[in-house]
Formats: sequence, structure tokens, C-alpha cells
Amino acid sequence: MFDSKVSQAEQQKFQEQFEQLKPKPPIIKNVLWAFFVGGLICVLGQFFLNYFASIGLSKKDAAGPTSILLIFLSALFTGLGIYDELGRRAGAGSIVPITGFANSIVAPAMEFKREGYVFGIGAKMFVIAGPVLVYGISTAVLIGFIYWLKL
Repeated sequence: MFDSKVSQAEQQKFQEQFEQLKPKPPIIKNVLWAFFVGGLICVLGQFFLNYFASIGLSKKDAAGPTSILLIFLSALFTGLGIYDELGRRAGAGSIVPITGFANSIVAPAMEFKREGYVFGIGAKMFVIAGPVLVYGISTAVLIGFIYWLKL
């Protein structure tokens, strides 16, 4: 039989050795990648917003086409495999903007497309984004109801 104290001590010793030998992540490099990629996505969005404003839309009206264009580009680049590579390098810098949400919808759909349109793409499209949508919409309805009660 195994002695649990010896086994626990060996496990603790192994864990300590593992922590010492485990490669340390390049935190500064990762933070800089996230900052610059997230910033570039936002600069691109601001460029589109300014462009739509320059052709006669108000800033408020230009926000819709800007969001649509950023979502489209994110979905396109996800389908081409470019956005996933960007995400590997930039981490949260590529996830936080609206483009990251579009990526979280398209990526599972692309992964399961070989299973067909209904059971592959249709069923798996909202695996990651589904809970976000459910809780976001539920919270919006709840807040709207509370707001309606106060009127």
C-alpha cells in the first residue's frame, strides 16, 4: 500500500520543482502586443467613423456602419485564419473590442463546418457567445423593466 504522507510529500516536492522549471511568460511583451493590437483596432474603428462622418453622416449615424464594417472584417479575417493568429499574439488586445465578439461567434462555426450547416455551423455558432447573449439580453430586459416601473 502507498503511504499517503509520503505520496503527498513527493507530490509537493514535484510541484515545487515544476514551478521552478516552468518557463516564465514574457509579460512585458504580451502587454505591449495587447496594447498595440487593441489600439490599432480602435484606431481603425476611429478611421472608419471619421470616414463615414466625412461623407455626410452624423457621428451618431456613423457608429452603425463603423460597427458593421469592423464586425465584417473580423468575421472575414477569422474565416481566413488571420484573426486567430492575431489573437495568439495579442491576447486580450484582440478580444476586448467588438471584433473579438465577432470572432467568438465565427470561430466555433468554422471549426464545426464539416458537420454541416445545421448540426455544425448552426448548432455550434453560439457555443462561446451564446451565454454572453443570453445574460446580456436578460440583463437588458430586467433593467428595462425596472426603468419602466420607475416611470
